[in-house]
Amino acid sequence: MFNQRFSKLSKNLFLIAGVLALLASPLAHAQNWPTKTIKLIIPFAAGGTTDILGRLLAQQLSKDLGQNVVVENKPGAGGNIAAEFVAQSPADGYTIMLASGSMLTVNPNLYKKLPVNYAKDFVYITNVASGPMLLSVSNKIPVKNVAEFIAYAKTKDLNFGSAGIGSQVHMAAENLTYSANIPATHVPYKGESAAINDLVAGQIDFMVGNLTAATGFAKNGQIKPLAVTSLKRSKQLPDIPTVAESGIPGFESTGWFGLVAPANTPKAITEKIYAATVKAVNSEALRASLDLNGLTAVVNNQKEFEAQVKAESISWEKVIKGRNISAQ
Repeated sequence: MFNQRFSKLSKNLFLIAGVLALLASPLAHAQNWPTKTIKLIIPFAAGGTTDILGRLLAQQLSKDLGQNVVVENKPGAGGNIAAEFVAQSPADGYTIMLASGSMLTVNPNLYKKLPVNYAKDFVYITNVASGPMLLSVSNKIPVKNVAEFIAYAKTKDLNFGSAGIGSQVHMAAENLTYSANIPATHVPYKGESAAINDLVAGQIDFMVGNLTAATGFAKNGQIKPLAVTSLKRSKQLPDIPTVAESGIPGFESTGWFGLVAPANTPKAITEKIYAATVKAVNSEALRASLDLNGLTAVVNNQKEFEAQVKAESISWEKVIKGRNISAQ
């Protein structure tokens, strides 16, 4: 009798253990996700375009996912500090990052030593948005258009600010100076907003910054906008010409931003994030906010995102080697 009861008890305990193991399995975790706050890591300082977009996206994702999505800024080293933090975070979907395109395509070709392997330490979820840049100069620079700027730059030792070495803002300026055949010294910051503040103060001479972050300063007369880097004029600044129509035919430089998660994050979770992001960027509220900030919604699936990163990485590798650009 005792043996029969013990055997029955053992079977019941085994069944309970099995159920508990199933509930604790990655599959069950993925199916129940999310059950708590999600951190959206922004690799640059507050006030820049990545930060602005991240906060707009987080607000909409919170509604769609039913859990708070909170923004956490971790600026520095062209986004590598944030990348290392995310790569080392648990692959459970509760820590994701809004990366700039330059982090995924430029940094691997630019930095001699990296704390992460961008190709292996992350799973690419989707692109989110893209937008043009704005060539602006400090009010102390006596030029009114691109032609005057190029002529002036060839006689002076100008400098330009960026969101960090290898950032989209940095590389856009490198493209411009190369295309215009003008010398200039790069001054990197830990974020775009810090660079713009110094442009306003006259501590640096010019920037090719994201339109989103620079438009307000341009409209308020705190900096002088000379041209946008898209092939068409911007609705936000319709009176400002493009670089292409200002003397550098065919010139175009746009920035983009995408969501990534730590490698080995369950596919069921990344698919939920993807679906929520697609819903978010297609919402009337977020699209209106993106449009107001000069951004265009762009979503693609994981394979398309990976292909985009691979193709652009090859292109940037050629530019970096050709321009002899390097970072520690």
